[in-house]
Formats: sequence, structure tokens, C-alpha cells
Amino acid sequence: MAENDDIRQRIRTIPDFPKPGIMFRDITTLLLDAEGLRLAVERMAAAVDGPVDLVAGIEARGFLFGAALAVKLGAGMLLVRKDGKLPGATIAEDYALEYGTDRIAIHADALAPGARVLLVDDLIATGGTARAAVRLLRKAGAHVTQASFVVDLPELGGADALRGDGIGVHALVAFDGH
Repeated sequence: MAENDDIRQRIRTIPDFPKPGIMFRDITTLLLDAEGLRLAVERMAAAVDGPVDLVAGIEARGFLFGAALAVKLGAGMLLVRKDGKLPGATIAEDYALEYGTDRIAIHADALAPGARVLLVDDLIATGGTARAAVRLLRKAGAHVTQASFVVDLPELGGADALRGDGIGVHALVAFDGH
């Protein structure tokens, strides 16, 4: 069996969603499977290099894996949210979309300078949101050197872009295509 094939088999592929030509990698089937979810979290945790103070999960599915990893790693959980969703003072970062821009934010007091932060999300595609999260966390004073994902879509280049930003990238499985 190939590495993490047991995880791959628990991720459903939905063709032509949300538009024709897209092969949507649906992690809800992995989340529904208690053993699969446990294996995913354990393997993501095992790949972390050294201790971390905080796990930063990207809205929304990154919260699910991020919180489980934070517990497993004995770290706090930092929420990276769409702008306007957090109460209180925030700092934010813009990033480009195919058409236009979007903005993510964290609480201004979410981390101490020098905090070691692991970035987590369910999937890395083009890397736009993940790269913006790294910039945002670094702007807040975090030491971000690694990111963990369940799924990588390598043809879209996001993991390579993160590596170019000095981030070690780990993904449990990779799928061809979009």
C-alpha cells in the first residue's frame, strides 16, 4: 500500500464541482470516519518538526484539523478568519483571487512575538490564502516555518510557492488535477 493510501481512500472525489472540469476533493468523508480522522491527525502531528506554541487554522476546515492537532501537540489554537468575523482589534492581510481580492485577519493580541506557529488547513491548491496567512502571522511577530495539510494539489503550485516563502510543507496525500 502506498504511503497514506488509507487516508486517500477515505477522501471522496466529486467531478465537476463547483464547476465543470474541477475534481473536488471532499474531506467530509474522512471526517465522518473516526479511524481515518484519528490516523490523519496522528500522522500530521508526527510530521511536525519540533515544538510549536500555536497552531493557526485557516477558516473553516483548517479549524477542524488545527484544533485536533493543537490538542495533540499541547499547543494553543489561533483562528485565521475572513476579515470582519473576529470581535475586537484585528490585523489583516489582503490576497489576490482569480478575480479581485480577499482579506483574512487574526486578533491583534493573538500571539506573543517569536511564537512558534504551525499553519494548518485541509487542502493546499494555489496557496493564495496560505501565503497570506504566513505573511499575516509574520507581520504579527510569529516564527512560521512549517505548514501541514491533508491534501496537496501539486499541479496548482501552492505548496511550492510556500516553500519559496521559507515554509516546510507537509501533506498527507497529493492528487493530480484541479
